[in-house]
Amino acid sequence: MTAVHQFVPALLPRDATGDHTLALRDALRTAGFGSEIFVEAAHDELGHEATYFERYPERARPDDVLVYQMGTASPVAEFLCGRTEALVLDYHNVTPARFYEGWEAHTAEKVATARAQLADLAPRAVLGIGDSAFNAAELRRLGCRRTAVVPIIVETAPWAEVDEDALGELAAGHGSGTVLLFVGRLSPNKRQHRLVECLWLYRRWFDPEARLHLVGPATTPSYARATLSFAEELGLGGAVRRAEHLGAAELAAWYADADVFVSLSEHEGFCIPLLEAMRAGVPIVALGAAAVPETLGAAGLVLDDGRPSTVAPAVDRVRRDGELRRRLADAGWARLGAFDPGRTRARFVSLLSEVAARPRVPA
Repeated sequence: MTAVHQFVPALLPRDATGDHTLALRDALRTAGFGSEIFVEAAHDELGHEATYFERYPERARPDDVLVYQMGTASPVAEFLCGRTEALVLDYHNVTPARFYEGWEAHTAEKVATARAQLADLAPRAVLGIGDSAFNAAELRRLGCRRTAVVPIIVETAPWAEVDEDALGELAAGHGSGTVLLFVGRLSPNKRQHRLVECLWLYRRWFDPEARLHLVGPATTPSYARATLSFAEELGLGGAVRRAEHLGAAELAAWYADADVFVSLSEHEGFCIPLLEAMRAGVPIVALGAAAVPETLGAAGLVLDDGRPSTVAPAVDRVRRDGELRRRLADAGWARLGAFDPGRTRARFVSLLSEVAARPRVPA
């Protein structure tokens, strides 16, 4: 039977793309395909799950299907451009370079390289899979001949475990004050500085004890430093708390502690934290940018204006209106059904089986 192999720049634990890649590999094997993972790099925890991509030619067969998990710049992309096997792009989005201009030149250069690699690969692919219609539309603009929309494989069941010690420590730190939460890397496109502005106004208008919790790595250190310095300048240093590299139970505690999940991000290809908030029953207020409205559906308040004077009253409405909170929580549970991982795995296997069954046409 035709083998379907995956290529990914880095295979990392507790990482959305890494988890997706491993889950898809297992689903393909269950369906009867030979399936291996080839990488540029792998974390020590997952080294046994992967092979360096340079070794692929040793086991290549003409009827192989190669799936590239595309989300960053990598020599893997250049390698795949030179292959003749059927190529499928599984596109998780690359943030446009304009968001990094003025912050970190090397990051802007890296994402520009990634987007150039995407433009080279898209016309070469026999199928482009976007984890949102937003991402699939970009593949079509770049010349991908056939596209499909299939969400990333992600857990949708209620959180299996909450770290009660972490939850107690969080609650003790803010008392009865409202907790606004955002989860995602500290990066200019995520607009955490606008969340700081929102907190400042929310404390003036509604709750002087309100706090903002920011969970995620500082992948753009200059922006992270500027955002936290901005909070200090506004007198909010003690009201903004950060965390990163949390285990699942710890992350569940930060969601359980939150009153409202607030996203003012301007560029998201999918936004997994929206689903995480739904799993925790946390109501969501979000700027309706990029793929956010598509992912969120009716499971939150979608705003077309990210100004603090608009966001703060929306957050307060959700915070105080118990009936609205209940409706949003119920809508969140209903929305999660669209991302059921079993159904998603089956859809991937079906699409890749179709590719594998087609006669090979030289690229």
